Amino acid sequence: MKLLVINGPNINFLGIREKIVYGTQDYQYLLDLIQKKAEETGNEIIVFQSNHEGAIIDRIQEAYFDGTEGIVINPGAYTHYSYAIRDALASISKTVPKVEVHISDITNREEFRKVSVTAEVCDKQIYGQGLNGYIYAINYIIQKLNV
Repeated sequence: MKLLVINGPNINFLGIREKIVYGTQDYQYLLDLIQKKAEETGNEIIVFQSNHEGAIIDRIQEAYFDGTEGIVINPGAYTHYSYAIRDALASISKTVPKVEVHISDITNREEFRKVSVTAEVCDKQIYGQGLNGYIYAINYIIQKLNV
């Protein structure tokens, strides 16, 4: 099974930015966590990160052609206003499960963070579970595809 994890703006600054909100583990820790999950499950999990909206859209569109079977996405701040990323996610076949992940609990933060324009085109939204949210999202997709 081929899965894609997409991380948006500032996720590469884990362990540096707002440690009280995002924790002290760095981005490499997240990459290692995902790689370990790939090895444990025998799946190919590709991780992509960009601070640029267009690059994220390009990668979502590329997933349509490259055999990606499931997408985990943390759009970062784009969650709250990028209709372009929302539309790119919506354009991927309904047979490709998509899970939106947020490290922090976006429902208990600033008002603007409570709105997700991308959640409605995803199968599930996971928030407030720290980096383990990525693992929960991967598990969800694997389970959904194995049904």
